[in-house]
This record gives sequence, structure tokens and C-alpha cells, in this order.
Amino acid sequence: MQLLHTMLRVGDMQRSVDFYTKIVGMDLLRTTERPDQGYSLAFVAFNGGNENGEAELELTYNHGVSDYDLGSAYGHIALGVENVADTCERIRAAGGNITREAGPVKGGTTVIAFVEDPDGYKVELIEMGTHGS
Repeated sequence: MQLLHTMLRVGDMQRSVDFYTKIVGMDLLRTTERPDQGYSLAFVAFNGGNENGEAELELTYNHGVSDYDLGSAYGHIALGVENVADTCERIRAAGGNITREAGPVKGGTTVIAFVEDPDGYKVELIEMGTHGS
């Protein structure tokens, strides 16, 4: 088995595509318009997504819905990065919202930070090489 994608409902498709591509650095792989069904899709990923064994993020815009209750069950998306502090600075410079600065996880040595996307979804940045400690 392979994890193919995770779907997030978004309130403004272009705003979300811009965040994940211009601020986070993912590539826009494909889009689908379903006007008769009332929704639009955009798939973003690193390194070509599924065709290269990588998971994708499916952004779903339900026409006419601009915000969602995130609920209490959702946690976050996690992205592995080379250097969390440098990534935070790049994201901040591009207009992203850092909600937890780079530093070790409480009680451990894994270096993490958190970013919030335009819809309020949390994205955890985990420094590769420190993960699992």
C-alpha cells in the first residue's frame, strides 16, 4: 500500500494554491473543475507526487463555501525539511504565518516549527535528521 493523498477543504482555491506553491514550495500537479458537481480540485506535492512515490495534497474548493469549522479531530500535516529555522525564515519572508518558532519538541531533540495555512490548517515542519528523537 501507499499513501496517495490527503484532502483539505479550502475557502479560496487560488489563495491556497499560492500558499502551498509560492510559500511552502510545492508544485501544482493538476487541477480539475467540476461545475456541475459544485467543486474544484487542485493537487500539490513535492517531487512530482504519486508518480515518484510521494504523497499529494488534494485541495478541494466547494463552490460558495468560504470557510470551515476545522473541528477538534484534525491535527496537522507534517513536512520534512533540511533546516527548520531557515525554512521558517523563507516562509515568513514570503508572507506565511509561523505559529511556533523553530526549536526542539518538548522533552526531546526533534527540531520542529508550525506554520498556519490561509484556512487555519496547521503544518508542522520537522528537521530531517532530528526526527524520532
